[in-house]
Amino acid sequence: MTRRSAFVMLAPLVFVLSGTFQYVGAGVAVGLFDRLSPVSVAWSRIVIAAVVLIILLRPWRRQWTRRTWWRAVAFGTVLAGMNITFYLALERLPLGTAVAVEFIGPVAVGALTGRGWRERAAIALAAIGVVMIVGVTLDVGGADAGIGLVWILLAAAGWAGYIMLGRMVATPAPGEPSGLESLSVSMAAGAVVFAPIGLPGMVSGDTAPLADPHLMALLLVVALFSSVLPYGIDQIVLRHAPTARFSVLLSVFPATALLVGAVMLAEVPTLVEVIGLVAVSAAIALTSQREPVTVEAVVPPE
Repeated sequence: MTRRSAFVMLAPLVFVLSGTFQYVGAGVAVGLFDRLSPVSVAWSRIVIAAVVLIILLRPWRRQWTRRTWWRAVAFGTVLAGMNITFYLALERLPLGTAVAVEFIGPVAVGALTGRGWRERAAIALAAIGVVMIVGVTLDVGGADAGIGLVWILLAAAGWAGYIMLGRMVATPAPGEPSGLESLSVSMAAGAVVFAPIGLPGMVSGDTAPLADPHLMALLLVVALFSSVLPYGIDQIVLRHAPTARFSVLLSVFPATALLVGAVMLAEVPTLVEVIGLVAVSAAIALTSQREPVTVEAVVPPE
């Protein structure tokens, strides 16, 4: 078995693990909404993840040009905005529903960058599933669910930008910082951009959240599971996989989110929602393994 075929076969498994990490972290985050606003939880997740990645990767050892710096800032701003709007949606929507609707972002990327009929068919199947889920959500949740859908559509737009910019960050030119090093700087930049709305909730109140060790430990779990591990995996996969294939591989996430939501948050979907979620997730079966994949050795930062 060649390295190329091994990577292609393992990619779906890698994404299942990435999705599991990410949505277990999201489940923990939802449990913190009674102590912190969704904005503060999302912002804290970005800050902690940035600190962890910077300590591990030490990006200051690389030479940063104006181009690599502004690319990292743009990526970090989009990433942080995506996280914040996603958590605002989770305040009003079940986890599985939110993730499935957010998949509109990768669907849009696949529609713009895919070349074969399989990608087009997968996009159509995913779109049908999302429509089914949205219909049930609006019928059951009313106006509050409608606000949640607005937030998750903004998160979907952020997810689309994350994929496009993430591909640029993950495939640097020779001599530029690696994708993981850029990710660490990007997350720090995103934390700075959104500090005016995220920081106040961490330092206000009779007992500031920053002074609560138990709360900070839970935020560390959220940061590791929802940012450090999945986004690190994304940078590795984006380096090897075409953008269209990456977008459709993400379709394993709704099924993962459904399972995590049912187990951790007792969010039991309706039959129509299950069918919609299956339709979104089944889109991955249409990608097969026909698109060439370039596999390069991933060299850890020195």
